[in-house]
Amino acid sequence: MSEKALRRSPPVATHLSRKNRILRVLWNTVWLLLYRPSPAPLHAWRRTLLRLFGARIGAYAHPYPKAKIWAPWNLTMAEYSCLANDTDCYCVAHVSLGRHVTVSQYSYLCTAGHDVHDPAFPLVSAPITLEDYAWVAADSFVGPGVHVGCGAVIAARSTVTRDVAAWTIVAGNPAKMIRTRTPSTR
Repeated sequence: MSEKALRRSPPVATHLSRKNRILRVLWNTVWLLLYRPSPAPLHAWRRTLLRLFGARIGAYAHPYPKAKIWAPWNLTMAEYSCLANDTDCYCVAHVSLGRHVTVSQYSYLCTAGHDVHDPAFPLVSAPITLEDYAWVAADSFVGPGVHVGCGAVIAARSTVTRDVAAWTIVAGNPAKMIRTRTPSTR
């Protein structure tokens, strides 16, 4: 089996427990009263709130106050990563942002959907991984189970439903590779 096939997690049926629902009510209250109204420069305050709810947040990560995070316990943000204002991190499954990853405004990281083959449409989920130095530009959609390689760029307003190779630029709906990029040596 290829490395790519091993990395990609198939969607799995998801049942949200009573504990999960209670924690989300508590988190939404904290988000509304303490996280959301905090001034933009207070990243350390928001990192602390996220950590209290089980998020793994690296030093100097930048979770902005208008970033919506569904379940912090399913979020990892490495050093210097950023969830910009007006991003939506629907982390029913795990979302992992590597070092120096930027998710720009109005982007949607969506780890869950519904099984269209089952008449009951059960919720299914799969993790999203954004490796170091990746950039999800404004108003993009990244779907369940997507793995974005190191240094990859998802151009603005793109829809990504498949893995993105390292050091490539993808664009469009559905996103297609438009070219590769070379890491700067500065």
